[in-house]
Amino acid sequence: MARPEVTGKKTTTVTAPAAQPPPIRGPPLAMSIREFCALHGISEDMFYKMQREGWGPTVMKVGSRTLISHEAAADWRRAREQAAATEAA
Repeated sequence: MARPEVTGKKTTTVTAPAAQPPPIRGPPLAMSIREFCALHGISEDMFYKMQREGWGPTVMKVGSRTLISHEAAADWRRAREQAAATEAA
């Protein structure tokens, strides 16, 4: 078989498709501060105020990201509901 530069035909190379990670099944296990605020209807400024005053949700650092687990968000909601019930009584 003649070389491509002699015949003038372009070379064809067959490449394997890039390996893709498996899809994530189920809901995400943590959310960013922005996602937490959007889901709970509060501003990011209010979130940081809650953190400064000590009544915000528990956060975790993953690398340089700050995330809030769904369990921590649920605990925070329960604590807010109990505080509101106590305040109303």
